[in-house]
Amino acid sequence: MSRSVLVTGGNRGIGLAIARTFADGGDKVAVTYRSGQPPQELTDRGCLAVRCDITEPEQVEQAYKEIEDAHGKVEVLVANAGITRDQLLLRMSEEDWAEVLQTNLTGTFRVVKRAARGMLRARSGRIVLISSVVGLMGSAGQTNYAASKAALVGFARSVAREFASRAITCNVVAPGLVDTDMTRALPEERRAEILAQVPLARYAAPEEIAATVGFLTSEGGAYITGAVIPVDGGMSMGH
Repeated sequence: MSRSVLVTGGNRGIGLAIARTFADGGDKVAVTYRSGQPPQELTDRGCLAVRCDITEPEQVEQAYKEIEDAHGKVEVLVANAGITRDQLLLRMSEEDWAEVLQTNLTGTFRVVKRAARGMLRARSGRIVLISSVVGLMGSAGQTNYAASKAALVGFARSVAREFASRAITCNVVAPGLVDTDMTRALPEERRAEILAQVPLARYAAPEEIAATVGFLTSEGGAYITGAVIPVDGGMSMGH
């Protein structure tokens, strides 16, 4: 049965691959984006693209109203939107710290809370938060990003406990090194340094992250909640 699916930050990279997977599976997919224009392939697949800055509560509320009018209450939420502002701790500004936490953590809180209204009434729903291997292992120069992504684990597990009695699951997917525009922009030396830490010795394709999200939101994933699933080629083993 076609479900109403929302993927935040679904206009590129991992989010786009996730949106594509749901749309190809027959779901009614909406994506949020903050800047630029969504790719034509989303329109071709019948996806609804909604401009929304998740750091602005009014924009989140307006986006949900638009999505609900078009597709009905959100039944599957993938909170993927996030930013980086990398810098060594002693050089990191208050603004760089606050912006990353505001988007990656508080923005996620905001979209999950809004989706929960309909899910609780329906007594069903699937929530997946996109974290990062950095949130599990830490990374020099990314204290703000790592803190925000690690915090999603505690947030998700608390949500999982709160909503379990209503048949709503909440899980975390923690990607490692993924072949996206963001990683391609890294200096070649840095890319090689990171890749050397990956036992499988390759980047993940965005579609591999999307496949894990697809499983968690399928019937096969109905008994999984509060889980953190690394998709990182073995990079975070032991965490």
